[in-house]
Amino acid sequence: MGKRFSIIRTLRDIAFDLSDVPHPDLASMGRELSSVLHGRSAELADTLGPLRERRRGFERWLLAERSRPPVSVLVLAWPPGYATPVHDHGGLWGLEATISGALEVESFDKGETDHSLRSVGRTWLGPGDATWFEATDHLAHRCRNLSRHDTALTLHVYGGDLAQYLAYEQPGPSGHWIARPRQSIIAGRLTA
Repeated sequence: MGKRFSIIRTLRDIAFDLSDVPHPDLASMGRELSSVLHGRSAELADTLGPLRERRRGFERWLLAERSRPPVSVLVLAWPPGYATPVHDHGGLWGLEATISGALEVESFDKGETDHSLRSVGRTWLGPGDATWFEATDHLAHRCRNLSRHDTALTLHVYGGDLAQYLAYEQPGPSGHWIARPRQSIIAGRLTA
């Protein structure tokens, strides 16, 4: 049992070690995590495979959390074709890395108000790829599992507890967006 969870412990330790400062070097964290995701993909598939088989919709699994400095580490399961609404991260910094599958991440600039969002680009992430964002209130994004058949898994590291955030809806062609508060739901906890 201990060996099975060593990969979970390794990912947690990298996230904690590289976020032990007020403004972590997210590029370095991305490189370290990507190296492990590439090098230990078989172990990850064995350990996290059951999350891909669950078929219970979009789920967030808590891997670890720390209060000082605040950090949370999660694994997300993305059903085939699932897309999030455009959303922010409550002003937290964050890093997302693909464990299995492929995601499209479309980034938005919120500008001066929450009422106008402008798409500023797309990033595609395959296994081991990572993207990150600094702590700011001016960014939002939408993520989508590119597969029509397979569940994707991603690793997320945030500079705190992402319990609440804003999701954005565009009710019509006016370009006007409506921000709605949302709460994150945790499906369970993965033991390190």
